[in-house]
Amino acid sequence: MESTTKAKKGAGGRKAGGPKAKSVTRSVKAGLQFPVGRIGRFLKKGRYSQRIGSGAPVYLAAVLEYLAAEVLELAGNAARDNKKNRIIPRHLLLAVRNDEELGKLLAGVTIAHGGVLPSINPVLLPKKVEKATKEPKSPSKATKSPKKSA
Repeated sequence: MESTTKAKKGAGGRKAGGPKAKSVTRSVKAGLQFPVGRIGRFLKKGRYSQRIGSGAPVYLAAVLEYLAAEVLELAGNAARDNKKNRIIPRHLLLAVRNDEELGKLLAGVTIAHGGVLPSINPVLLPKKVEKATKEPKSPSKATKSPKKSA
């Protein structure tokens, strides 16, 4: 006969019949908002490598969260500059293209409904027209001829 004090199979180290402890996600442990477990699952499922270290999904989640926060902050500033409360694709485009590093990262990316950066080629701008009637600075020099007398 088996003893009833023996832990049941799959009890996770706790005694049989004890209350289940509240699970702490890896995202909470890492202090992240992005899902570390889901990113780890995608890394495994994607077959990027035969083996994936335990720190890889944490690092990748942190990098993705930082990039998302950076783009959202810049897009929010662009929305506020345009006196809007909502971020639209135009604001995302303005944020990405006006930032040097993000622009380099997303150089080949097309953002749908983003439009283009406002810029006018300097050749197309009207030339500055100087006043047609040039007034001499001093009237005495204007009446004299430029030739020297010998």
